[in-house]
Amino acid sequence: MTAPPADNHNIPDPSIRRLSAYLRYLENLVTTEQRRVSSRQLAGCVGGSDAQVRRDLALFGQFGRRGVGYEVDDLIQVIRTIFGTRRQWPVVVVGAGLLCQALLRYQGFKQRGFTLVGAFDTDPRKLGARYGDVTIQHIDEVEAVIARHHVRLAILTVPATAAQRTAERLVRAGIEGIMNFASASLNVPADVHVNRVDLTASLEQLSFQLSSHRS
Repeated sequence: MTAPPADNHNIPDPSIRRLSAYLRYLENLVTTEQRRVSSRQLAGCVGGSDAQVRRDLALFGQFGRRGVGYEVDDLIQVIRTIFGTRRQWPVVVVGAGLLCQALLRYQGFKQRGFTLVGAFDTDPRKLGARYGDVTIQHIDEVEAVIARHHVRLAILTVPATAAQRTAERLVRAGIEGIMNFASASLNVPADVHVNRVDLTASLEQLSFQLSSHRS
């Protein structure tokens, strides 16, 4: 079971988010030694329908067998191939605050195909501290680390006032994808991809859903 090339520019974002949820669910099934999974089971992890699961997967090819379902191990490899995480992606983190420290300690990145190879800040009090396998370095070292490890992905955890200039510096150094935790929008070239993670907005959405449910 292999995933054929797809035009990723035409894949809807909701399908990509559901694909991530399917992968997490499948990886949990491995620990239970369940070998096959149905589209209805996969649908349950996102609160959707089995037809939606089949449509999401059909964006990348035809997988599974009617009445039999999907081989768990095979489908995991298919989705990892779609995401490009069957290889290890080197990643740098810029901004060594508490969030950065928590990210550096997280053991799940490498299992998911991401290796944190550097973390950077300008605060002398933070330089030299070690979290997980990474030592905090001065931001002036970031270009060298990006070049040495051929890094294309970065996580930005700097204050909002520093986000734009830091992003510009990363882009000049060769970064093509940024996960932005800063509470500021980034103006980057069209070929640089930015995913903004706004924890407050997510909490506001949950608050709204709870308030609407009670009203």
